[in-house]
Amino acid sequence: MGGLLFYDWSTLPFVILVLVLSFTIHEFAHAYSAYKLGDSTAYQFGRVSLNPMVHLDLFGTIMLLIAGFGWAKPVPVNRGNFKSPRLMGIIVTAAGPISNLILAFISLFVVALFQKYGWIKGMDKGTGDAISLFLELMLTINIRLFLFNLIPIPPLDGYRIIQDVVNLRYSESLLKFEQWASVIFLLVVFVAPLRRVTLDPYLGLGYDILRLFSRPIAWILGM
Repeated sequence: MGGLLFYDWSTLPFVILVLVLSFTIHEFAHAYSAYKLGDSTAYQFGRVSLNPMVHLDLFGTIMLLIAGFGWAKPVPVNRGNFKSPRLMGIIVTAAGPISNLILAFISLFVVALFQKYGWIKGMDKGTGDAISLFLELMLTINIRLFLFNLIPIPPLDGYRIIQDVVNLRYSESLLKFEQWASVIFLLVVFVAPLRRVTLDPYLGLGYDILRLFSRPIAWILGM
């Protein structure tokens, strides 16, 4: 996840723009998939929308900028409206992180197009630098959002997926884990030694995702 701790102040407007776009599409993906699978709860609350104002949580966005992690307003979902509550619950939950992965892929593809056809070279320096920075942030931040949201700690999407995957008899054990989850989460994020041995190596998987993406893109563009 990116925050002011990791970006220069000069990039702040671009970071904010990327976060607003990424958070909005992430939450829209949750809401839209739930609506298409038979639950109209999010639709009734106006969440099947690409309007950032209906998705962004002010404090969560501020925390992401300052501390490097944050959140948007959770999308209301009534799993009782699904024909297969657990399976469709997993699909709806996974739709958010997957949307970030798709945004990262699209960003890398556009970067490759610019490199292949030299479009940046034909622009003035200011415009070219701005476009390059925006695409770089769209790529890196969305990969981190994808990975971060799959961490199996509440309230992240990874934990919700675990809840739907595991047998119901383990639900009591999960409830006990939730009591300590927020403490574990804060320790991992804010205690530097713990972050270095847990969160940082995990987020480093983003480089492997980049390499994986680069192969089909290179094949498509003949690079």
